Amino acid sequence: MRITVKGRNIEITDPIRAYAEEKIGKVMNHYDQIQSIDVVLNVIKNPSVAQSHTAEVLCKFVSGSVQAEESAESMYASIDLVADKISRQVKKFKEKQITSSKNASIRTDVVQEDEEKVTE
Repeated sequence: MRITVKGRNIEITDPIRAYAEEKIGKVMNHYDQIQSIDVVLNVIKNPSVAQSHTAEVLCKFVSGSVQAEESAESMYASIDLVADKISRQVKKFKEKQITSSKNASIRTDVVQEDEEKVTE
């Protein structure tokens, strides 16, 4: 699995990169079908914007993707918020995949049996 950290209007320092990789990397504990995670850290340089630090995460799976975005007053806070949010979304995605695969296998088995009866 690959974690890519990029920055817009901000230079990504080693401590910020390490913090983002540590927090977002914990998502791997929830689901093992993750191919890559892209993290984009953005700073809005307008002084009238209170929550000017934004973290965006795109988590790509074998069968889809999940995206989350959060803003806060500091970059570390926005990384924490988006890590929690993406963690919940990955858990939900995993549950949907498990539930749909169980239901799909039952339906396909029933349909195949009915088709065999019709052809005989």
